[in-house]
Amino acid sequence: MTTHPNTDSTQVKAPRLEFAKSAPKAFRALVAFDAAAREGLDPALVELIQIRASHLNHCAYCLHMHTNDARKAGESEDRLHMVAVWREARHFFTEREQAALALTEAMTLVADAGVPDEVYAEAAALFDERELAQVLALICAINTWNRVALSTRKVAGTDER
Repeated sequence: MTTHPNTDSTQVKAPRLEFAKSAPKAFRALVAFDAAAREGLDPALVELIQIRASHLNHCAYCLHMHTNDARKAGESEDRLHMVAVWREARHFFTEREQAALALTEAMTLVADAGVPDEVYAEAAALFDERELAQVLALICAINTWNRVALSTRKVAGTDER
């Protein structure tokens, strides 16, 4: 059995600090940034981006939250199951969604290869400048949320919103 290198499958680790209580100004700023990033974007696209980044970052807390949010917003189980393998299941996603997912992967894994010109160009061809800036901001926001959740050991299924 293969385990993720940052986990010990024999013990559940206790959550660490409560970020919202320990750094309330930073938390509120991140909430505001997240809300500003979503503005004007299709809610389905927002959830797909958040789900894909959460897959890549191995953030169970955020993945659980955003798949549930997507379901509540009417997203199909088929599409939710295909997000992780969207390149092999392109017919489930629009061209814009595919471009956003590719950009999400590139930005989330930016240390691996940067953001390739072709990935950026594809997104820029399908989103106007304002939308593209919003998508970039949203990808930054979910990556920040993932890092906060992972660093503080948020437990999947304990979303208190």
